[in-house]
Amino acid sequence: MVFILRRGKILPMYTTCPKCQHVRQAADEKAEDICPSCGLVFSKWLKSLASGTEFEDSVRIDQQQQTLKLGLFQFFCPARSDIAKGDFFLYLAIWVIFFAWGIDFIIMDFQTNEIGLSWFRNIDLVFHEAGHLLFIPFGRAMTIFGGSLLQVLVPFFLVFAFLIRNRDGFAASIGLWWAGQGMLDLAPYIADARALVLPLLGGATGADGASRHDWANLLGPRGWLEYDILIAAGVDLIGSGTILTALAWRAYMLSMYYKEMVD
Repeated sequence: MVFILRRGKILPMYTTCPKCQHVRQAADEKAEDICPSCGLVFSKWLKSLASGTEFEDSVRIDQQQQTLKLGLFQFFCPARSDIAKGDFFLYLAIWVIFFAWGIDFIIMDFQTNEIGLSWFRNIDLVFHEAGHLLFIPFGRAMTIFGGSLLQVLVPFFLVFAFLIRNRDGFAASIGLWWAGQGMLDLAPYIADARALVLPLLGGATGADGASRHDWANLLGPRGWLEYDILIAAGVDLIGSGTILTALAWRAYMLSMYYKEMVD
């Protein structure tokens, strides 16, 4: 195939027609982009091929996207065919408990540290303190931040452990719920970066030694102390959203289990 220029447009010309295999002769009077034997317009024929290719590419991309979406859905919401009636009602009771518990955490005011009086705080504190030790090799800033980070990372680790190893979306949603609760637990600590009135591990407060307060040490050197309440509010909001997402996820898993049980 060669190309010819006519009236400012580049048009294709085949010496052999791709449709009827006619070999163009010097005496042929038809326009260069039209087959003198079958009348095929080369430019239109090429355009139709391009349109077909674009359509096929579009269909293939759509199929790949649908496959990806289906794969993600099946990963986060794996089906179960062995749900017994007793198991379903047990899961339902667990959902009700975590729903009431989660809403109770959400409505707590982070500026009063009401959540710090919950017994669940002791569980969070274990991983918080472990995080300081775990991140020592990564420098002082990460050692300080590591406590808060691990407090949230451990629940997220459980989310993927339950999904990958156990294929249990319901249990994974409890891990996500815990991650949200961990963020809510951190919010009062962040908000205390300037006030330094909250009791720390051992009974002292940050005012007894500001160097002991994680978030005073994190925000102070960066000039962010004045934003402690704003940052805490953001963490509290994200934590609340995470708990609500976990509850919605768990409710959807229950609806799947119910359908599988009655089918």
